[in-house]
Amino acid sequence: MPKLRFPDGDVWDVQEGSPAYDVVRRLSEKLLKSAVCVRIGGVLKDLSAPIETVSDEPVEFYVVTEKDKEALDVLRHSASHIMAAAVMRIFGKENVKLAIGPSIEEGFYYDFDLSAAGGLSVERLPEIEEKMKEIVAEDSPFVAERMKKSDAYNLFKELKQTYKLELLDEMEDEEVTVYRSGEFVDLCRGPHMGSTGRVEHFKLLSVAGAYWRGDEKREMLVRVYGTAFFKKEELEQYLKKIEEAKWRDHRVLGKRLDYFSFHPDIGAGLVLWHPKGALVRHIIE
Repeated sequence: MPKLRFPDGDVWDVQEGSPAYDVVRRLSEKLLKSAVCVRIGGVLKDLSAPIETVSDEPVEFYVVTEKDKEALDVLRHSASHIMAAAVMRIFGKENVKLAIGPSIEEGFYYDFDLSAAGGLSVERLPEIEEKMKEIVAEDSPFVAERMKKSDAYNLFKELKQTYKLELLDEMEDEEVTVYRSGEFVDLCRGPHMGSTGRVEHFKLLSVAGAYWRGDEKREMLVRVYGTAFFKKEELEQYLKKIEEAKWRDHRVLGKRLDYFSFHPDIGAGLVLWHPKGALVRHIIE
């Protein structure tokens, strides 16, 4: 029978295979409502993850809430899955090849091969956002499924997700995790939020190109960047900060103040000083 040790030093015996959310509920119904995931023996796991015996000694058990640093990564990674699901609904499953979609310091991104769909422009981001809101409203649970790597390979082969097959080829584990939310399926370690309905405050920011695996000899993919926060006010503050940064962008100010300019024939990043800008530089030096 698994033994769990809590931050206050208490040790509980729990039923083998019982989901983590049962343990959290025993601690507090209020805590369960604010829980994002759990940390068991130092490893982040979904609230639905089964509690398993790993040793005769008690294993550290911690409930991760919005206040914890890890929680934002879980939220944003969940948002990347929702965005990918939205892209597939808009362009059609047969026209979208999924690459990777991690959380990053300022938000998240997902890389897509959309060559069959004719690509994606920044003008379509509002459309994707609206489809994401539909998926959030559906409140579909994020369901983790452990399966043999060979079974996962057959699954993604059937789905014609060639980039996932390449990732599976490189994995040494005999078992992998597949996540489902509604009709969306992805190869992922997790953890995720309990359901899509818990990802409410997000914004898609930009579109860029990215080579698969960072190799210029490989396929050029479409990378969509976004961000997400637990609170609407936090998202609004972040977006305001971005706008202020754009206003202070030296490339914009240089042109507006007639200080300097750039020219592609000269070379990226090489400044052409105008008289006023040259004077400012001379004074500073």
